[in-house]
Amino acid sequence: MSGFVPQLKRTREGLVSRLGPILTDGDQRVVMVGTPGEAYVAGSSGTTSECLFSPPEERRLVVSSNMMHRLSTTSARSLRTAARTAQPSLTRGAHKEIKFSNEGRASILKGVDVLANAVSVTLGPKGRNVIIEQSFGGPKITKDGVTVAKSITLKDKFENLGARLVQDVASKTNEIAGDGTTTATVLARAIYSEGVKNVAAGCNPMDLRRGSQAAVDRVVEFLSKNTKTITTTAEIAQVATISANGDTHVGNLIAQAMEKVGKEGVITVKEGRTIEDEIEITEGMRFDRGFISPYFITDVKTQKCEFEKPFILLSEKKISLLQDILPSLEAAAQARRPLVIIAEDIDGEALAACILNKLRGQLQVCAVKAPGFGDNRKSILGDLSILTGGTVFTDELDIKLERATPDLLGSTGSITITKEDTIFLNGAGSKDAIQARCEQIRSLIADPTTSEYDRSKLQERLAKLSGGVAVIKVGGSSEVEVGEKKDRYDDALNATRLTPTCHLFSR
Repeated sequence: MSGFVPQLKRTREGLVSRLGPILTDGDQRVVMVGTPGEAYVAGSSGTTSECLFSPPEERRLVVSSNMMHRLSTTSARSLRTAARTAQPSLTRGAHKEIKFSNEGRASILKGVDVLANAVSVTLGPKGRNVIIEQSFGGPKITKDGVTVAKSITLKDKFENLGARLVQDVASKTNEIAGDGTTTATVLARAIYSEGVKNVAAGCNPMDLRRGSQAAVDRVVEFLSKNTKTITTTAEIAQVATISANGDTHVGNLIAQAMEKVGKEGVITVKEGRTIEDEIEITEGMRFDRGFISPYFITDVKTQKCEFEKPFILLSEKKISLLQDILPSLEAAAQARRPLVIIAEDIDGEALAACILNKLRGQLQVCAVKAPGFGDNRKSILGDLSILTGGTVFTDELDIKLERATPDLLGSTGSITITKEDTIFLNGAGSKDAIQARCEQIRSLIADPTTSEYDRSKLQERLAKLSGGVAVIKVGGSSEVEVGEKKDRYDDALNATRLTPTCHLFSR
């Protein structure tokens, strides 16, 4: 049974619809009574009746058998009685409550205070932890201000509005700076609290806003004049240590990682599988794709495929036919060099031929899926072609795979392929070409129209081409401990990520 919430009018038969037909349940007629915000069903069926109303006001209503009446004999009073007794099982479109002036500002201030009080305990190098209940898994222990702020929801709607406003402050600070979310929350509470007092005392809100903006400009100007540029590893460690709640081990590990990979390197923090914290530095280019089949493994003990001076075949499309890779296989066999095929996918007789050649010992070969998706995959393959000095076989070029020659294949000093990733060392590409590619990526990063997601991908590509990649694996004896330590590592890393462009305040 379906329909819509009608307007009602009184007739000699009772309350009936003016905007649509009477809804029916089988051969019995029913009528909807009530208002668009509070619609009910009455009818003559002897069983429980359900009615699903379509937009604009959707309702699902249940009426018991003692509330049913025949339409022809139903009075307006009995219909209203049924409407008052019936209970909707789904409520939507609740009425809005409105507050003005001091009453509204006071309610919002309560919400701001509740959230700021919870977040402010994490402030500074000696701040305390907060335990947060989660809907799944164990509790979360953290000292991260934005994490605490996002976990808070208040029952009172007006107070929750205030809490959400400060949540936006913390989230925006985390998005732009990566750290300082607790400080931003405390400042937001102080500014709003004093603003409420001044408005209540008769100050014009717009004048107050202009004065606050002028004060912000003066503070920023003062801080810019009283800063010291970070230049040494020791200073980076100091910044990271302060942000990590005074943990010198965390600060030193992050400083070590930044020293190894350089200012354009990528540092990521992951949950480890041991009790101790570990750092893994990768020089060269690495991407998160491994061999397609374990038959390509050359070292059974380490479960790796390792080649020296291999040819690199790069293809943007899927390879299934043997004739597509046959020229490349022959070129590698004649040069007595290994061959690594990187393509969107490799299957069918092409994959079977590679595995068969490997098992027979006729040729060292390995097949790897290209990393990324869509345009990002195309860009990464372009980076690999610059790094290895090869050519990417695409539909845009008038060069077919079956016409591949050794000069179209890339080369690298060594390559290590595991089940999960691939690492290139000492690519044969021109240093000038690599530098030009890096400059192109830097210009895209600096472009204000580039989205945050694209910018992060570009930064990752730049690091792999010019710097290196460091992975910090956080260890611990329990999941809760690892989670708490990982939050501290993230805060410390974000606090130092802009070095050496970030500054220390000097007094």
